[in-house]
Amino acid sequence: MGFFSLTHELAIDLGTANTLIVYNDEIVVDEPSVIAVDRQGKLEAFGHEAARYIGKCPDGLRTIRPLQNGVIADFDATEQMLKGMIGRIKTSGSLFSPSLKMVICIPSGSTNVEIRAVRESAEHAGGREVAMIFEPMAAALGAGLDVIAPEGNMIIDIGGGTSEIACISLGGIVCSKSINIAGDVFTSDIKNYVRQQHNIRIGERTAEQIKCKIGAALPELEEEPEDLSVSGPSVLTSLQQTVTLNYSEIAYALEGSLSKLDDALMQVLTDMPAELYTDVVKNGVYLAGGGALIKGLAKRLSDKTGLQFHIADDPLRAIVRGTNLALKNMDRYSFLIRG
Repeated sequence: MGFFSLTHELAIDLGTANTLIVYNDEIVVDEPSVIAVDRQGKLEAFGHEAARYIGKCPDGLRTIRPLQNGVIADFDATEQMLKGMIGRIKTSGSLFSPSLKMVICIPSGSTNVEIRAVRESAEHAGGREVAMIFEPMAAALGAGLDVIAPEGNMIIDIGGGTSEIACISLGGIVCSKSINIAGDVFTSDIKNYVRQQHNIRIGERTAEQIKCKIGAALPELEEEPEDLSVSGPSVLTSLQQTVTLNYSEIAYALEGSLSKLDDALMQVLTDMPAELYTDVVKNGVYLAGGGALIKGLAKRLSDKTGLQFHIADDPLRAIVRGTNLALKNMDRYSFLIRG
């Protein structure tokens, strides 16, 4: 940016689990979507620092996850979190406080009220010009798909709060399905499984680690991850207990939720026009979001549908990459939601 530049451009993936911000084509913020506040609601920490407090807060402090199921659940907390994260960006090279031009991705099923909440949070955090893009469109752009081409492209974005399944053609979402079966539900499934099957209580962070290390969509994989030892207090005795988990157990724990994802995918395929279905058979389906990293998920979905599935490069950041592409080409993309 030049010495007298007064406008800085930010692409924001405001996610249930993590918030990512791109500035000057670089990811400058990649932090958990969580804040810690005191009794008066004053911000004490956000992002990685606040995430360390989860389940460990002393009296007088509490943690808040401002977004639930992909939408804003706490307006004030979202505003505080955005202000804190934007404040960390070093926008050097300007004499004055810059105005901010933002593109923010939102779930495709967002209501007008939810869209307005995102816009107002962004404006209160300093945004002077705010546009929004639906997550499946951002994910498709980030996966390298030509979203304005006259052919069908299919994307599945499995985030923290929602999974978005969409068929895109000519710059529009032809058919889609958004379900609240995603990373947070998978984490909860693992917590419940360990408690019910092994009588051990574990926290959200431990369940998240299990999901990342040995989370699997199939009970048999060609490349098997190593077993994982987990410790926690016994439900029966409250004494420390350790158990060794394998990926097949986690696949069993996730089966119920993954079956709902299977059903949602089949519904979109059923609703898809025949000509676009032919394109999808040729082009395959792309997976993005953190859930795309669950081992064996692409093969599971391929076995269910007979289609070819591809995992986007760096799926965790595909959405924010696509949001940044939309920011850089706002005049080209009519599908952006502008104020």
